[in-house]
Amino acid sequence: MSGKVANQQIGKSANRKSQTTEHGTRITDYALRITNYELRITPYDVFLVGVGGQGVLTIGDLIAEAALRQGVPVSFYPTKGMAQRGGFVKAQLRLGRQAAGPAIPERGADLLVSMEVSETLKGLRFIKPGGEVVLFGYVWPPTAVMLGKAPYPALEQVLEQVEEAGRQGDKETRRHGDKEQGSGGAGGRVCYLEPEGLPLYEGGAVPANMFVLGAAVGRTGLGRVLDPAGVAEVVRGRWKRGAERNVFAFWAGVGGEHHG
Repeated sequence: MSGKVANQQIGKSANRKSQTTEHGTRITDYALRITNYELRITPYDVFLVGVGGQGVLTIGDLIAEAALRQGVPVSFYPTKGMAQRGGFVKAQLRLGRQAAGPAIPERGADLLVSMEVSETLKGLRFIKPGGEVVLFGYVWPPTAVMLGKAPYPALEQVLEQVEEAGRQGDKETRRHGDKEQGSGGAGGRVCYLEPEGLPLYEGGAVPANMFVLGAAVGRTGLGRVLDPAGVAEVVRGRWKRGAERNVFAFWAGVGGEHHG
């Protein structure tokens, strides 16, 4: 399992501190009480975007809980825009750091997870050179689009901008003399998930956010930080009803068999 520690002693409960900023952003800081151990985890930052009603913050919360259980220090900072279905939602997870500020710096995210095509554009400036993107191809047209006042970006345009963001980030990295380089001048691998490709469980489509969570853990570098089986156990324990359905969705996203 990734993220092993030696002589680890973890408090039975984690401190959970919350506060509300002047902008109404709820910041939740998960802090582990870990003593007498040697941490062997490379810091890993995840930026999540989507719209209200998709379970974006649930993805972040499950990752944070799984990290705590596996002894990985984590800070989880969820932000809601409009508190309604369809409003912009984002969350930031900073893994493997004993102390971290709430904001992932531009060109600092190892992974961007987007649950909505157009919202992907809001997270592009945070992808680091060589970073990865998990994009769920759901479309929720903003009000301006529905009123005919603005066009909705085509999927091909969004993917092109992902590539362009990676190229720009790579140029900036070289300009500042950093050793880290992008992967071939691109923004890293994109894992695109078709909404129509959601697997079925007992005749119905599985929850999209659990499928996307599985893809993020199983198909990107996040799986080197968190043990997928441990994340699956967190998913199983979160809801009494529908546990098997959610776990099935998670493992289908990972790309493996259903570990019932």
